[in-house]
Amino acid sequence: MIGTIFNVGMILIGCTIGTLFKKGIKPAYHEILLQALGLAATLIGINAVVQRMPQSKYPVLFIVSLAVGGLIGQALDLQGHFDKLVGRFSGGNLAEGLATAILLYCIGSLSILGPFEAALKHDYTFLFTNGMLDGITSIVLASTFGFGIAAAAGVVLAWQGSLYVLALILQGALSTAMLNEVTIVGGILIFGSGLGLLNIKKINTLNLLPALIIPPIVISVMQLF
Repeated sequence: MIGTIFNVGMILIGCTIGTLFKKGIKPAYHEILLQALGLAATLIGINAVVQRMPQSKYPVLFIVSLAVGGLIGQALDLQGHFDKLVGRFSGGNLAEGLATAILLYCIGSLSILGPFEAALKHDYTFLFTNGMLDGITSIVLASTFGFGIAAAAGVVLAWQGSLYVLALILQGALSTAMLNEVTIVGGILIFGSGLGLLNIKKINTLNLLPALIIPPIVISVMQLF
């Protein structure tokens, strides 16, 4: 778990630095930082999909995952509950920023593959690299949305910790194809988050989060036959 602890620490440090910067940054600079973050998120999302799509053995699975996952998320109203929860503690657009932070921190290839590499091979390279990237991202996010972004660090700890334990439990049951499909869906969600930051299209990405669990379920069932 040393890699995950490093990752969480870098997020907290980045949020602290970004919050200090926020006090001296004019609104116009906040806006340009938000646009920069939106462009970065869309590019990260596109890159994840472009890299992984050619390796996909189930080319339509991401469509099914988004559709089914979206229906589940809408029925549970994840976005609505999340917005209300964040609204109790802070005003403004922190909810949007926090949702983007969670997606950027948790759904990237390094954040997904890192815990598995650490658990199965004791290789922390992915997590250390991811920690450095998340630290830089945190500076930009916190300078725009405030220190509330640090709440995402707890989500990262739970997310990567769960993947680490899952890798230890399942080991042989995990497949590259499964991780590949999850990364494709995750890349699409990050892309959608970037569109929202750029005010191109507001997408309830949190309602689409259940889409991430569909590929493992479908592939696991298909492997039984």
